[in-house]
Amino acid sequence: MYNIDMEKLHIPVLLSEVLAALDPHPGDKYLDLTAGYGGHAREILDATRQYKDSVLVDRDEFAINYLKNEFPSDIEIKHTDFYDAVLQLYECGKTFDLILADFGVSSPQLDRKDRGFSFKYDSPLDMRMDRRQTLTAKDVVNKYSERELAEIFIKYGEEKPGHAKLLAREIVHRRPINTTKELAEIIAHKSHHSKTHPATKVFQAIRIVVNSELEQIENTLPLLPKLLNKNGRLGIITFHSLEDRLVKDYFKEAESHGEESELKVLTKKPIVAENVELVINPRARSAKLRVATRN
Repeated sequence: MYNIDMEKLHIPVLLSEVLAALDPHPGDKYLDLTAGYGGHAREILDATRQYKDSVLVDRDEFAINYLKNEFPSDIEIKHTDFYDAVLQLYECGKTFDLILADFGVSSPQLDRKDRGFSFKYDSPLDMRMDRRQTLTAKDVVNKYSERELAEIFIKYGEEKPGHAKLLAREIVHRRPINTTKELAEIIAHKSHHSKTHPATKVFQAIRIVVNSELEQIENTLPLLPKLLNKNGRLGIITFHSLEDRLVKDYFKEAESHGEESELKVLTKKPIVAENVELVINPRARSAKLRVATRN
């Protein structure tokens, strides 16, 4: 386990907005499906003081080790992805008053050089949120066909088809590619200058594939109302349009059955960060919070 600098831990996005929306009260049972380094969980549990019936989940071993050190021993901490956690909790008949899921990549994942998430560093292509799994970014970059890569860049990176095919062709031609810097330079060489780094979309697309991110969200969403007590509240934070669209569409569908609807959506438009937060935490600029309550 590596030493963690407390000043560089993941800053929880939309913290005051989450607290206002979930409105935690003493005794509320809380489920955090992406607990990370406990930024949201710490504040919510300070309000609920309900540890033994609350659960913190994360798929990252470093986050899990931190949570175990920092939170009371009577709180359940699950080292697994949020979909498997939801299945396990449902099978056990567990229910909660508050559920939060923050689907963003944590700052420690981005900032740790050896995790291979960021093109800011020259590091091995990895991008695994859970390092117990075998598939890495290096596998995707070096083993997927040109057609598969292009499809990934279009679907998950929202690249234009022509540019996606150009990048895929160049990547296949330049194999083997072993580091984030190599990949980023290949992409930059074949891209026009833009405000954001030209590798941003491709790195996002590869990360989504490596971690099955959208499939996880799509499979998890329909199960969440089954874990909520009546009048319980569900908050979901997303960071890009593909995630947000899944949540928005699910909330709309779940609310569409009149008196039989499982959820009532409390945010017709997503809640976004205020300027004050953006100064402190620029990564919050793309965060969107949607909230619903169990009927």
